[in-house]
Amino acid sequence: MDTIELQMPDENIDREALHEASCSLYRDSMLIPPGRVVAMLATASMLQLDEVIQQCVEVMKETVSAQTVCSYYYSAESYGLLTIRTMCLQWLLDNMMTQCSEGLLREVNLDLMKEVIASSELLVMGVEMDVYTMLKKWMFLQLQPTWRGLLSALFPDTDSWFAKYRRDLEGTPFLETEQGRAFLPVFQQLRLAYIIWDLMSARVIHQDGLTPAAWLCPVYKEHWLGPLQAEQTRKLWPMDVYVSDPQGNSMRCGGQLHSDKQCRWQWEGFNFSWDLVVCYANQHIIFRCSTRNKSRSLGVTLLWHRKVAFCLRLSSLDRDGRAVFRKRTEYLMLSLRKSQELEVMNLEKQDVVFLIYVACNFLYLH
Repeated sequence: MDTIELQMPDENIDREALHEASCSLYRDSMLIPPGRVVAMLATASMLQLDEVIQQCVEVMKETVSAQTVCSYYYSAESYGLLTIRTMCLQWLLDNMMTQCSEGLLREVNLDLMKEVIASSELLVMGVEMDVYTMLKKWMFLQLQPTWRGLLSALFPDTDSWFAKYRRDLEGTPFLETEQGRAFLPVFQQLRLAYIIWDLMSARVIHQDGLTPAAWLCPVYKEHWLGPLQAEQTRKLWPMDVYVSDPQGNSMRCGGQLHSDKQCRWQWEGFNFSWDLVVCYANQHIIFRCSTRNKSRSLGVTLLWHRKVAFCLRLSSLDRDGRAVFRKRTEYLMLSLRKSQELEVMNLEKQDVVFLIYVACNFLYLH
């Protein structure tokens, strides 16, 4: 026969990969470019070439980036590479909110996005509302795969598209429509309790009309009863708490340390109008209860001893988004009185690399 036709069981296998995998039987080593590693992995898995599979694993470990992370993740799932799957998921948790691009948003499928959003390890630089904003852009790109434009135009175009759709639907929440139902499992991972206690964020949620009202009513009820309990009984937490975050109930927020210079920022309005100041100076990170005098609708701010359950995480990433430095605390109970300062992280004698992403998870105790 001049031509032999082979039906491959895997669409990732192509003629070149089959040729290279066959040649590997007669070579001590071979060069696998990152752009060819998925095809080579598929072929080696079919032929049970363990040495080639291991070489693919090493290439993937060294070359994970925004351009390769999704294809590596999906391949690792298909061919049972648990180490690569875990590594790619961690990359997405570190980078999805810090350097997200249009291309990356297009490649992340529904199941993967659900896993990323559900994780308390997601590096949120800002507040929970930023997770919702990112999800809205991601959903737009999934629905409009032909969209092209500058990244700066993505958000206004997303808002315009959903606004037009909302007018056509006459008030039906988008996630309850035929097009929107597929995205329900992903948006159900949003931590709405930490979004709607900010007035502007709550208004955006209602104006967008993406989420069903049935999701919001229980959250508003909890938020109303919580301040009432705080105001009338002064019981914001149990005396003894075994702190963990097994169900993803923590509030995620963050900031950045651009250099080894003194800086500070403030996380506002969580845990019944309490503002927490984060200070960095002389390689120490300090939490301080804010003494700023401002008007609140309920007079619970700074009236008595406050407690916080928190986990602090620091990360530095290289140009490709891979972690070169990590440091974290376990979940800790932190008691703060008015104007009190407490050190929560000491970076002395640490091999610190700036820029540092500072992420914190706060547990809402009541």
